[in-house]
Amino acid sequence: MSTIRFFHTADLHLDSPFKGMSALPKERLQELRNSTFAAFDRFIQYAVKERPDFIVIVGDIYDGEDRSLRAQAHFQNGMEQLYAKGIPVILSYGNHDHLNGKWTRFDLPPNVHVLPKETKQVTLQIRETTVHIYGFSYPNRHVTEPMINTYPVATNNKDTLHIGMLHGSLMGNTTHDVYAPFTKEALLSKQYNYWALGHIHLRQIVNDYPPIVYSGNIQSRHRKERGIKGFYDVEMDQHCANLDFVPTSVIVYEQLEVNCDGLIHANEILQACESTLQQFRDISGAGVVELKLEHIEPSAKMLFEDTTIEEWLELIREREELKSPAIWVQSVHINWQDFTEYDPTVATEAVLYVIDSWDDMQWKENLKDLYQHPRGGRYLEPLSELDLEQISAQTKNLFKNLVSRKL
Repeated sequence: MSTIRFFHTADLHLDSPFKGMSALPKERLQELRNSTFAAFDRFIQYAVKERPDFIVIVGDIYDGEDRSLRAQAHFQNGMEQLYAKGIPVILSYGNHDHLNGKWTRFDLPPNVHVLPKETKQVTLQIRETTVHIYGFSYPNRHVTEPMINTYPVATNNKDTLHIGMLHGSLMGNTTHDVYAPFTKEALLSKQYNYWALGHIHLRQIVNDYPPIVYSGNIQSRHRKERGIKGFYDVEMDQHCANLDFVPTSVIVYEQLEVNCDGLIHANEILQACESTLQQFRDISGAGVVELKLEHIEPSAKMLFEDTTIEEWLELIREREELKSPAIWVQSVHINWQDFTEYDPTVATEAVLYVIDSWDDMQWKENLKDLYQHPRGGRYLEPLSELDLEQISAQTKNLFKNLVSRKL
């Protein structure tokens, strides 16, 4: 048996609207809105250069069920480039771009195998190795049943490899909406050589061998999707697999800590911010970042009391304006706990107890004025369990800081 080489990618989300970024300058906002296309182009260029045996794309190629004409044209052009190099593509559609949507369809080239709503096997002959690839496309947005039950168990053959494609959720993971849930044990029971997963945008290896892998998305779309994104370049046979992560991010989201230890003048803190941003630029290129000022000296407290945080943010943005690659500083955070200490009282502890006792439904009720606002609500992502946990923690910290500053 020869070694095969394939690319595993998922969650392209072409033409994502990038909600909540309206504060960006017009030119930067356009770059951000084009970033999913640019990341996809990087993926195609790498494939054309490296010429893998095949590619699997595991769901959510488009950002919405009504796939934009622009996104479809861009994707179709990429598939044509792969067709010209003789590279087969097996793709599935996920919860975002399910088969029940309405769109003007493009005729994809013959190298592209689109998986139907029923679990199907696609067979490729790669030199002397037979490769069976299994998967399905979402017939509609909400696929809540465990589709893993529809996948066949692999038959042992020394000249055959089995690859599963599944856009869904590992049971117990609530960071994304739960679709087509499965367990690690259920995947292993199918005896496949590789599981190519999609839906979760955080890159992760669920099992080393046989590999069970989320490739993550190819381009971050908001501040909760931090770090460099990309896909996996996989070489494997029946006995081992080598996974090489290939970055495609055009714009990287990140939170950066700025060490203010020993700094007592405004210019020193600004220089520390510039140095931190330049280090990020040298490693990651363009980005959207949040700055968190840490270890602020007590004697420097007045620097932030005499001016607003908005003034600091505006000045930092001005100093970054002409630098390239461009970094947009989304926000600046001060860790007030560096020079305040929370002293609990019966009254403050009672408030914190109430906050801590709110369940998910109570939090959603408290936030409904914001999330149900007729204009602003449509720009906000749905609240996940993780979001609610973070909001609870931030609310309690904010309360402690406000109380401490008044004491």
